[in-house]
Amino acid sequence: MKTFVLIPSLIVLIGIVFIFGLTVGVYKIFPYEILDSSLDTIKEEAPTENNQFITQSDLNTLVRIDGKLDIEKKRNDLTEFFWNVGSLQRVQHDGQLPEIESDIYDSRYNDLQNLKRIDKLIVEMEYGIDSVSYLLLPEESNQKLILYHHGHDGDFILGSNTIQFFLERNFTVLAMTMPLVGMNNQPIVGIDGFGEMKLISHDQLSLLEKNKFNPMKLFIHPIQVNLNYLDKEYDFKRYSIIGLSGGGWIGLVYSAIDDRISDSFSIASSLPFYLRVDARDIGDYEQTNVNLYKITNYLELYVLAGYGDDRKHIQIFNKNDPCCYSGIGYESYEFFIKDKLTKLGKGSFQILMDDTHSEHKISNTVLEYIRKNIG
Repeated sequence: MKTFVLIPSLIVLIGIVFIFGLTVGVYKIFPYEILDSSLDTIKEEAPTENNQFITQSDLNTLVRIDGKLDIEKKRNDLTEFFWNVGSLQRVQHDGQLPEIESDIYDSRYNDLQNLKRIDKLIVEMEYGIDSVSYLLLPEESNQKLILYHHGHDGDFILGSNTIQFFLERNFTVLAMTMPLVGMNNQPIVGIDGFGEMKLISHDQLSLLEKNKFNPMKLFIHPIQVNLNYLDKEYDFKRYSIIGLSGGGWIGLVYSAIDDRISDSFSIASSLPFYLRVDARDIGDYEQTNVNLYKITNYLELYVLAGYGDDRKHIQIFNKNDPCCYSGIGYESYEFFIKDKLTKLGKGSFQILMDDTHSEHKISNTVLEYIRKNIG
């Protein structure tokens, strides 16, 4: 008898609870605010809990740089990796210069202000792969050069806002983009054992690897050749590099090797591997090339890019970037890298978090920040 009484009572109780819960949710009566606040707290704490397992207790074990000799060895090892020679001086002495087309016309740049002329620079490389850059000269020059390097998503015309910003302030701008992207060609190449194929993706470049040729060279060699030309033909007082996304990765790596770059600004471009817990942050061929990062990992690249007399490397992250490298994971190493450069006695490292937008871009806030931080 008791069982028969209990079952209807239980059904009634469940019904009351269901109706009450529905009423709380729809009309937001007590205790809706308490429950909603608890949910927000859980959401806020989740990222912190998820990131706890990737915290590095001792970054000193990852950064094997304690003095000038370590810096020189790292740079020489990187030069050997990219160019198969022992020092950057030997690379510079090979004499390659870009092909120049002076005072060209490109209607896409008609609206740029304070633009005197555009010169096209073409660097030819292995397998017929080329790099096409624009040297944009202002009406009056402040004798400082900005190397703007765009990323994976297309031609450097997409960075026209950045180009215009610095032209207006009398900087000369050298605009570049990544291999196989923008005006850079996508040649058909013959590869032993694979036949002929059209190069359209960076991930294909691994197929070009040979004993005496490293396709990773294709990412940074054009900068070296273009700077040699600028050294020869102009008298700039300072070289600064600004790179977005993959272009920021190139700017980081090149600045780590060549101290002719005084200021390097990498926007939404990299994190150490231990912080890449989202698939979108892993990166492609160049970002994950194990042979490179065995020589010099990302933390060491940050040190190398910032080290030197009157040199700085600044990382800039978009807090809500929909593409990659969003969030505040950088806090785990920011002060360590700063302290490392302080102990080394030359150079500096900074990080800026841009929370003014939710896009994968260089904002006007960041452009103004960069301008103020160029020596």
